[in-house]
Amino acid sequence: MLLPVSGVEVNPLIPPLVAFLVSTMTAPAGVSGAFLLLPFQMSVLNFTSPAVSPTNLIYNIVAIPGGLYRYIKEGRMAWPLTWVVVAGTLPGVFIGSWVRIEYLPDPRAFKLFVGLVLLYLGLRLASEFSSGSKSKKAQNKALEQKFKARVDQLKAESNQKLAAGLPPEAIVKTKSFSLKTIEYEFWGETYSFPTAAIFTLALAVGLIGGIYGIGGGAIIAPFCVSILNLPVYTVAGAALAGTLITSVAGVVFYSLLALTPIGASANVSPDWALGALFGAGGLLGTYCGAYVQKYLREGLVKGIMAALILFLALRYIIQFFV
Repeated sequence: MLLPVSGVEVNPLIPPLVAFLVSTMTAPAGVSGAFLLLPFQMSVLNFTSPAVSPTNLIYNIVAIPGGLYRYIKEGRMAWPLTWVVVAGTLPGVFIGSWVRIEYLPDPRAFKLFVGLVLLYLGLRLASEFSSGSKSKKAQNKALEQKFKARVDQLKAESNQKLAAGLPPEAIVKTKSFSLKTIEYEFWGETYSFPTAAIFTLALAVGLIGGIYGIGGGAIIAPFCVSILNLPVYTVAGAALAGTLITSVAGVVFYSLLALTPIGASANVSPDWALGALFGAGGLLGTYCGAYVQKYLREGLVKGIMAALILFLALRYIIQFFV
């Protein structure tokens, strides 16, 4: 199957399958998987023009609603966190889209940028195994044990391989939301963090996401978990929601840029067909990933993500110098 916009020729079953596998693995951490699909498009499908960035954002738009629905349904959405993330990333995405076209049209330079972003993500996740607040880590560990104990209880009661549902206390309850601080409660524990810190981070993340072609969840989620010590069970839904909204904005902006002389010369029109193929697999994958999250150990999710991200990061950085 030849996709004329991107020039990619691929079996139409491959993109959905790859997207399903990637998103199933990443959704438990609050990440759509777009940051891993972009390397696949560049290295395997040889899609290296600036159009790959908005095409990657289309994947987010199609894929994320499945997982997001699951998090909303189960009450695991930290809405104040979500709205601050959106408010910060939106302007950043617009700026990043312009930077991608103006300063990073060359595939080698863009791959270096991708590698540096992935290196940061991988090191940030890897550091979780050796540093951080011991008290907060112990608190999150106790939270994980509560989930495990509840799942074991439900398994015993229902005699099923996987038990469905969570107890009433396992929902996110907003306690306060102001320009200074956001505070919420989850499973008997209270978590708080500065609103300005999240907004500033989201602004920088939006810039990076607009260049890369991701909504920003891949950076927001690790920061919230490792720096702010928030449980991944509450961060994941907010990160996916922010990624979805900013991805819509990014695709719209890239499409408008394609109508300008600089956009036309740089070939930034997204490949809707390829993005939809990836999105179809991602839609099912994010739903499955969100469902199984409560049955996975947080450390396992982080470990798999860190190893894969670091491998890709080193590969792209090295290619720039050889």
